[in-house]
Amino acid sequence: MEEKSKILIIGGTCYIGKYLVKESGNLLKENIINAIKEAGNIKRFLPSEFGFDVDHVDAVEPAASHFALKAKIRGMIRSQGMIPYTFVISNWFADFFLPNFGDLQVKTPPKDKVVIFGDGNIKAIYVKEEDIATYTIKAVDDPRTLNTTLHVRPPANILSFNEIVSLWEKKIGKTLDKLYLPEENILHMIQGKEPDLPSRVNLAICHSVFVKGDSTNFEVDPSIGVEATELYPEVKYTTVNDYYNKFV
Repeated sequence: MEEKSKILIIGGTCYIGKYLVKESGNLLKENIINAIKEAGNIKRFLPSEFGFDVDHVDAVEPAASHFALKAKIRGMIRSQGMIPYTFVISNWFADFFLPNFGDLQVKTPPKDKVVIFGDGNIKAIYVKEEDIATYTIKAVDDPRTLNTTLHVRPPANILSFNEIVSLWEKKIGKTLDKLYLPEENILHMIQGKEPDLPSRVNLAICHSVFVKGDSTNFEVDPSIGVEATELYPEVKYTTVNDYYNKFV
């Protein structure tokens, strides 16, 4: 039986970390990169890339700084040339976005009205956290993911905002009142003093994804990236359709 690599998770207390810890049981700062380089025995480094591809995101502040830091770390890893890595692009965390449709103030899907970013036609990608962890752990010892980017793009979960709303309406047998938030309104909210910083960061990310289309306006370049569901077709991922069943 082939021995699996031992996995060290640094900073596993953040949002996605708890799922990775759980899945690895059944690595971000410059000092970590330097330590990996000096150790010389690290088989694979998976930095905290979880989310959107920083090579394709053109977000406004306050989210821009967040993505810029990740891009800096990614550049450092590549420039070293001695650190074996895999960047994991998970896109939207399902439990973060789907229950509230991007509204951080609520925890369950709307029953009466919904705010839609932009015109609602730009597609985004949603992945259940446990599925992200499963694909990540599978990639650790896979030579096909070495020194490349693993994009998690479940085909059934590439949906526009309008498509998600329509799916939810069918689940509850009711048509929701829809308020479409144009780009200028979103930018005005982001640049204002209200809401709080976490909410403005979230709005900036939603602007990037649903107005600019930064998560789906590019194809995976096979010379530098691979797609998770194509590599691991045996994984039965949670579809958005199935995800919403628990709220009905």
